[in-house]
Amino acid sequence: MSRIGKKEIEIPEKTEVVIVNGELRVKGPLGELVRKLRPEIVVKQENNIITLEKVEDTVFTRALWGTYASHISNMIAGVNKPFEKKLIVEGVGFKSNVKGEDLVMSLGFSHDVIIAIPKDLTVTVEKNIITISGIDKERVGSFTADIRVKKKPEPYKGKGIRYEGEIIRRKQGKKTA
Repeated sequence: MSRIGKKEIEIPEKTEVVIVNGELRVKGPLGELVRKLRPEIVVKQENNIITLEKVEDTVFTRALWGTYASHISNMIAGVNKPFEKKLIVEGVGFKSNVKGEDLVMSLGFSHDVIIAIPKDLTVTVEKNIITISGIDKERVGSFTADIRVKKKPEPYKGKGIRYEGEIIRRKQGKKTA
């Protein structure tokens, strides 16, 4: 039994949730999010409360039950307050900045790394901290991970791009005889 799937999801004021033909639309002050839902899970809306029920009890539907509950609560939270992730660029000569609709980073390669910023996300750079925010939690996390992959933090000096609050396990370097 999914503890997350059993919980009722409250819809706050100024937020509108519509379920039509297996498609969930959540509209709020910051924008609108849409997600297709599979028929194995029935989403019911009464007053300002959403409940989820399984059509049949299989391993797959039990997995979907909690997953859909998380997705719906994230969608409702996102249209009211944007999700935000921060990356820290660490290393001598490593820098990043936003030029137009691109994120341009100098990461010690022979060329600059240029990443196009999606239209639904906001990216700001202050000193060595990149802040990504948007209403869709998946898009924010995915774009943040795409940036981090360009130069993962290395264990000897800690240089690279890391999440704010991420702890890098450091290794001891070579010892001289």
